[in-house]
Amino acid sequence: MPAVDQSPANRSLRSARLRTRVTLALAIAILIPSMYGFAGKFYEFLHLVRGESDGAFAVAPILNYLLASGGFLLLLLWATANGMFHDIERPKHTLLDREQQLDAAQRRK
Repeated sequence: MPAVDQSPANRSLRSARLRTRVTLALAIAILIPSMYGFAGKFYEFLHLVRGESDGAFAVAPILNYLLASGGFLLLLLWATANGMFHDIERPKHTLLDREQQLDAAQRRK
């Protein structure tokens, strides 16, 4: 019976694979219902474009989807352009430093 490699590198690799699988499963579980809803509204929107009156109520949800998606995309681009993803560890350290300063100032009072 071969020995199972329990080295830290092997555990890290297995952990990364598990994380990838869980992320993929969650993405599928979230995206499939979302795509189903969007596809239904888009189908209704196409009926509206063709001149059929049954799809008239599809305009508002389609616009909501597009505006919300566009807004989130613009926020992501703005955050990336302003360097908010360059050093994601700094805010954590800044918060802890400020907390220590506030605790020290409160002890002095």
